[in-house]
Amino acid sequence: MENWIEICVTVPVADLDRAADIVGMTVPYGMYIEDYSNLEQEAWEIANIDLIDEDLLKKDRTKGIIHIYIAEDANPSEAVSFIDSRLKAESVPFELETKNCRKEDWENNWKQYFKPVEVGDKLLIRPIWIDDYDAGNRRVLHLEPGIAFGTGTHETTRLCMELMEQYVNGDTLMLDVGCGSGILSVAGMLLGAKCVLGVDIDPLAVKVAKENGALNGYGPPCYTMLCGNLTDRVTGRYNLVTANIVADAILELTPQIIPFLLPGAVYIVSGIIDTRCGEVKAALEENGFRILEQRTENGWVCMSASLR
Repeated sequence: MENWIEICVTVPVADLDRAADIVGMTVPYGMYIEDYSNLEQEAWEIANIDLIDEDLLKKDRTKGIIHIYIAEDANPSEAVSFIDSRLKAESVPFELETKNCRKEDWENNWKQYFKPVEVGDKLLIRPIWIDDYDAGNRRVLHLEPGIAFGTGTHETTRLCMELMEQYVNGDTLMLDVGCGSGILSVAGMLLGAKCVLGVDIDPLAVKVAKENGALNGYGPPCYTMLCGNLTDRVTGRYNLVTANIVADAILELTPQIIPFLLPGAVYIVSGIIDTRCGEVKAALEENGFRILEQRTENGWVCMSASLR
């Protein structure tokens, strides 16, 4: 029998919709949301009753709980890490719980499900605990994800890397906003970028990104990771910017990123659930970008764009 992990995320009711958008990014199917803030009204509207179970009446009306279920062999730790880092980035207060699996288990046992992954035409992502692999002609990205999001198995990351192959060359100055584990930053260097700057709001992510750079032989000044929110600590101009973050953060970032772009720069955005695609595309166009390419996989959208 396949084992499933339940991930429960508790947030204030006021943040429930925003949090659900983020949590929903980790599964290709639905979620279950507990929201008792309008219990009496909804009970009447839905069931035409005003007699409600006493246990329901005792529920906390100020908070909602989002439930998702992930197969144990589908790397639930990456979903947990993604949710944790993105809710922190959005300043959403939350409590996160996994059931049927202790925290120390998912932090370690998930490694058995993370195997070498071929991405695009040029890269192979190799977890450092795997020694038996055949890279062929691919460049090997050695990775220790820790608990920072970004192992390359998620569609949002892979779509980004596939698009990056088209644009990275020996003259590329790359900015990776929301760098997570540093996987896109390291990929940029392996694909031949001249210099990469990564930034993330999570200090743990920055630490892991630096370590992953060192694992692959990269460090300052060509490979630099900073802790900061979006562009608040960024200087210089770049001809490739990647942003594998949530839709709301992309909407905030897009007008901010323009002063950091060199002429002809390419802006790759990912982490967009398909229901928010139109909103992100409209924001890009309103800020003077034209869409170069759009790729979709399992409900996730990644786009490349440049200024008109």
